[in-house]
This record gives sequence, structure tokens and C-alpha cells, in this order.
Amino acid sequence: MMWGLFLAVIVLAFIFLRSSSRNTVDVRIATVTRQNLVSSTSTNGKVEPIGEFQAYAPAPGVIAKVYVEVMQKVKVGDLLIKMDDSDAVAKLAATEATLRTAEANLHDVEQGGSQDEHISLTGDLSRAQLQQQQATKDLAALKQLEQKGAASASEVAAAEERLQAANNLVQAFQLRGTQRYSSTDKVRVQAQVADARAALVAAQSSYAGYNIRTPKSGTVYSIPISTYDFVPAGETLVAVADLNKIQIHAYFDEPEIGKLAVGQAVKIVWDAKPGQTWHGHISITPTTVITYGTRNVGECIITVDDARGELLPNTNVIVSVTTAQRFNVLSIPREALHTESGDFVYRIINKKLVRTPVQIGLANLTRVEITSGLTEKDTIALSAINNRELSNGLTVKIVD
Repeated sequence: MMWGLFLAVIVLAFIFLRSSSRNTVDVRIATVTRQNLVSSTSTNGKVEPIGEFQAYAPAPGVIAKVYVEVMQKVKVGDLLIKMDDSDAVAKLAATEATLRTAEANLHDVEQGGSQDEHISLTGDLSRAQLQQQQATKDLAALKQLEQKGAASASEVAAAEERLQAANNLVQAFQLRGTQRYSSTDKVRVQAQVADARAALVAAQSSYAGYNIRTPKSGTVYSIPISTYDFVPAGETLVAVADLNKIQIHAYFDEPEIGKLAVGQAVKIVWDAKPGQTWHGHISITPTTVITYGTRNVGECIITVDDARGELLPNTNVIVSVTTAQRFNVLSIPREALHTESGDFVYRIINKKLVRTPVQIGLANLTRVEITSGLTEKDTIALSAINNRELSNGLTVKIVD
């Protein structure tokens, strides 16, 4: 009898202990601590120089010579590339000749004619004046003879006509020397000079375009052509930039645009140089949303503050923008926060879970700021080891 009661007690105790262990859940925990929190967003971007110089072929032609190499340092005025300029030289000579002719014509108009014309006119005027003098003498002699009855009135009249003709001829030559060209003639020749000068400037510019010189100091970072290549008009020949002054065009997904602001700090990494990091800041935030591949994005311009000539133009980089940060704030692991029907966590008090509402602030991928509801050193549950759902009042066992 006693043995039977003893066995019954042992069985009941075993059942009680097993039932108690089933209601106890093994959980992972964390402690509320103070930390510095940083929230950031990352995306891809492309590097480009600030204020670069790119030269293009002014016309179809052949590359005569390339004077520089990629990554070579150059100074203002250095000759970079020369194209075959025979056509440009011929056009330049032709426009110079046209301008000289137009300027000579203008000089002749302003002077009343050329030197040969002036010499010829002077001779013609002298002969006309001699004829005028002779006609004047002849008329005077005939008038004296007429008074003596030795010359008729018709002879005197004929002499007067010859004098008038001589006078008209002298007057015509004199007018020709002073008023040969009208104001309209002068305006027309002045316009020809202006056109010729404009054509010369264009020809000089075209000629200069065949001899590519850099207008700025920097590094030659791209030469997509070689000597003897034939290039069409507008083809890129060479690119020069100060590689210490670069910026990045970055493309952020539409939901992230509202977090961006001018001046926010940026970290930059490039897969081609693992382990290296560059820094910059947002200089222009997105002003519109565009389609970029399959994404709706906003384009942002980031100025690189410590380029050091190592980030090459047109390379693809990853940028991380610090959108917010808090210092020495209460925080918990993000996985401890529950958001069903409001934000709350499970505190562990006397080995039981206590549902505790909280107010949150800044959040990043791993941690969340707690602005109210918890105190430093509070212990909270993260998750159950056996994936059981946590609930208020659940008995738990803390495991590492």
C-alpha cells in the first residue's frame, strides 16, 4: 500500500515538472543601452570631373599626331592633338586674301580711287584744262576779229560752244576726283570688309580647332583616338580635368528622396580599390523623379571632398549618405521591437514577459532609438529559441 502511494506521488511530481518545463520558453535577450545611432541610405553613382575640358573634331579628318598620353599632367596652352589641317590652311589663306582685297577697295573709296586712277585722272584733267585755256584764247581772238569785221558771228558762236565743252570736261574731271563714289558705294564696301573680317575669324577658329590645346591645367584622362585615325565631325578627341575636383551623380530610389538634404555627409567606395574610402557631401538634391532602368529615382549631385586624383571619371561607385544621427541615446536591437497594434517590446521581469509600449525615434538597419517606455539596463526579449511566439505573461528562461 505504501509503495503504491509512493509511486503515485513520483508520477504526479514528474507530470508537474514536465508541464512546468513545457510552459517555460527559452529566449534570447538584450539590454537597453546608450549608443550613437546613424541612419544612412546607399545607392550607385557615376564619377565625373568638375569643369572638365573635352575637345571634339571640328570637321571630318585624319589625326596627324597625338602629343600626350593618358594620365599625363598638362598645363594651359599645351598642344594635345593635331589633325590634318591642309584644308583649314587653304581656307585661312583665301579669307586673308579676300579681306586684303576688301580693305584695299575701302581705301580706294575713301581716297576717291586707286593710285593708278588718280594718276590717270590727273593727266586727263591737265589735258582738259589745256583745251579749256586754248578755247578761251580762241574765243577772245575771234571776238576781236568780229569787231574788225574779219570773223563772222557763227564763228564766234562755235568758239563759245568749244569753250563750254572744255569747261564741262574740266568740271567733270574735277567732280570725278572728289565725288567719284557715293555714300551707298562706301556703305557697300564697308559691309564687304566686315564680312571678310568675320570670315577670317571663323577660318582662324577652324584652323585652331585642328591644333588642340588645353585651356586649363589638369590630367589627360581620356584619349579615345590614335594617330592616323579618321574621325567624323564632332568626335571626342581628348578629355582633360583636375582629378582633385570631381563630383558624383547618384540615383536614389523615390522613397529615399525625402531624407536627402544639402550638406549631408557621404561615404564613397569603389570596387576597383577595396579597402579605400572617400568622403563628400550632397551639393544638389533631386529636383525631379526620372526612370533609371527599372527604377524611379531622383538624381543627386555629390561633391567629393578628398578625391586625391584616385577616383577616375566615368567609374561606378557606391555612395552612402548619412541622413540622420543621434548621440548617446537609449536604443535596442531592431528585432526586439514589435509593431502590431502599436510599438512595444517584451521586458523580462521575474522570469516573465511584460508587454511594454514604447516611443521610438531614429532607426537604422540594426537598432532603434527609444525615446520613452524603457530605462537603461532594462532587459528585453529578442526571440524564442524554438521559434515560439512571444506573449504577455509567458514564463521564459534566458539563454546565451
